[in-house]
Amino acid sequence: MILVADIGNSNIVLSLYKDSEWCHTFRHETKGVQQEFYYEIALRQIIMEWGIHSINVRFAVVSSVVPDLNTHIVEAIKNVISCPVLLLGPETFKNLDIYVPLPYEIGSDLVCNAYAALQKYGQKVMVADFGTALSFVVADRKEGIVGVIIAPGLKTAAASLSDQTAQLPTVPLEYPTSILGKDTKTAIQSGIMFGYNGLFKEISFQIKKEMGSDIIIILTGGHVSIISGIHKEADIIDKMLTLDGMRLIGEFMFSHHPDHFQ
Repeated sequence: MILVADIGNSNIVLSLYKDSEWCHTFRHETKGVQQEFYYEIALRQIIMEWGIHSINVRFAVVSSVVPDLNTHIVEAIKNVISCPVLLLGPETFKNLDIYVPLPYEIGSDLVCNAYAALQKYGQKVMVADFGTALSFVVADRKEGIVGVIIAPGLKTAAASLSDQTAQLPTVPLEYPTSILGKDTKTAIQSGIMFGYNGLFKEISFQIKKEMGSDIIIILTGGHVSIISGIHKEADIIDKMLTLDGMRLIGEFMFSHHPDHFQ
């Protein structure tokens, strides 16, 4: 078994890989840093609910874009499960079997998406990850990670309208019946939903123009189901892609660079 912990800006996702599939997943809202025992208690409860024996966990992989939580999560895993833990970071990226540019700058989620997409789907890929941020990463088997594009995520964009204005409310992210808003709610929904349709299509068009039309387009991320209007524009929808990237990087590092595990 392999345990992964994906620490994002919106959620902490714990998932267990067993018998060639993701058999358990737990999602917890990312909050301010808590006392260290908080994470240990929570992890013990999760493991008990899953009904697994920690001795059977071969190793764990932690990916994080919230540095303040890294030590707490890594220590909780080590104390509760007592397995080797790999915290993804620059030293990991420099030792992978694909080229990762600017290893001290690039986000681990982008590396995981690129790595999994290349391993699972083909020689040349583009991954659009609909999360707190909307990220695009383009990778090639020979050249590694070629480039990245980052924009505000759907919920981030919608929340900024409400937070930065006096009269615009927070609205549910769903497609209105018409692109022409009939009230404030549908006007915002139209701008966000159809606007992001256009954003995705234009970026995909420009990437295909630069990289070639044979590039494989993959969608992932917690909000990918919201933006259903672009699903037909993609070749693959893989909601577990980031976790698969963590697992695959962990397996490579465990076999080739076990000294990177804590």
